[in-house]
Amino acid sequence: QTMTRPPPSPDALKTSMQHQAKALGFDQVRVCLPDLEMAGEHLKTWLAAGCHGHMDFMQRHAHLRQHPEQLLPGTLRVISAGLSYLSESPESAATALENPSTGYVSRYALGRDYHKVVRNRLQKLASHLEQEWGPHGYRVFCDSAPVMEVEIARQAGLGWRGKHTLLLNRDRGSFFFLGEIYTNLPLPVDTPTDEHCGSCRACLDICPTGALPTPYHLDARRCISYLTIEHKGAIPDPLRSQMGNRIYGCDDCQLVCPWNRFAQLSHLPDFAPRDRLKDRSLTELLSWSETDFLTHTSGTAIRRIGHERWLRNVAIALGNGPAHEEARQALADRQHHPSELVREHVNWALSRLSE
Repeated sequence: QTMTRPPPSPDALKTSMQHQAKALGFDQVRVCLPDLEMAGEHLKTWLAAGCHGHMDFMQRHAHLRQHPEQLLPGTLRVISAGLSYLSESPESAATALENPSTGYVSRYALGRDYHKVVRNRLQKLASHLEQEWGPHGYRVFCDSAPVMEVEIARQAGLGWRGKHTLLLNRDRGSFFFLGEIYTNLPLPVDTPTDEHCGSCRACLDICPTGALPTPYHLDARRCISYLTIEHKGAIPDPLRSQMGNRIYGCDDCQLVCPWNRFAQLSHLPDFAPRDRLKDRSLTELLSWSETDFLTHTSGTAIRRIGHERWLRNVAIALGNGPAHEEARQALADRQHHPSELVREHVNWALSRLSE
């Protein structure tokens, strides 16, 4: 007769989970209740103001964000995990931003697609819980479903919501990914942490396009991350000249944040920058064919915007850079691109360089 050991207590299970999370590379993992009613009301106000731009999925799935049990019936707890991704110091990122001849890619996107990296590790963590406790209902997320990631992480105590709306941690700043496990396990819950932004408004003042008009309020329609990644059409003319050399995402509000002096560097090889993406000249990036683009962005988050939006973004960056012959020639070579979207932004950039 085989003896089956009794499941551990919820406290022991949580301790075991935290040890396993550390072994999987997570910086921290904590637990909260699936109570998102109030945050859901704030979301509805933000959506009603149109601040989500063309991200219709946010409107469509707002009720799922507010009610975790609709994504996983029987959800009792939400496990929130943080994983640092910075592969170099914030200072070197700021230096890259200051070179107008190269394309700036948000630091999170320089390595392997974070969706896969974080979800794979969360899946291993959920499997560990299954080994310890037995079968349980769970679902793993990383920016992959209507989940209020920052609010969940705030409630679980991974940090506080900064004035730029991102999560901030005293020991790690903000350069980390978030992932969640919805579960029906009765794990002990953690408590939120205090806020530590004080009177600082560095992130609000640095934003190139004024996307942070007031603390804790982001207008995605003006945010460079939204414009370069989510926005499918033409970039509004008044915002183009403010985008500088940012061709995929924007880190300004993070780079200027005093708490990112404590940002932890990631030791995961997954997040090491790809040579083809980091500090490349804009003229080279504009010359990429669709095959080049797909090859060089394979396995990264960048690939999802497609070649057409990539060229749109790079053309704007060239138009904001120095007016040298090489830049003008690179743009002229794209003047007859089959895409009207690309042609519009190429011609805008050429007119800027001939002023």
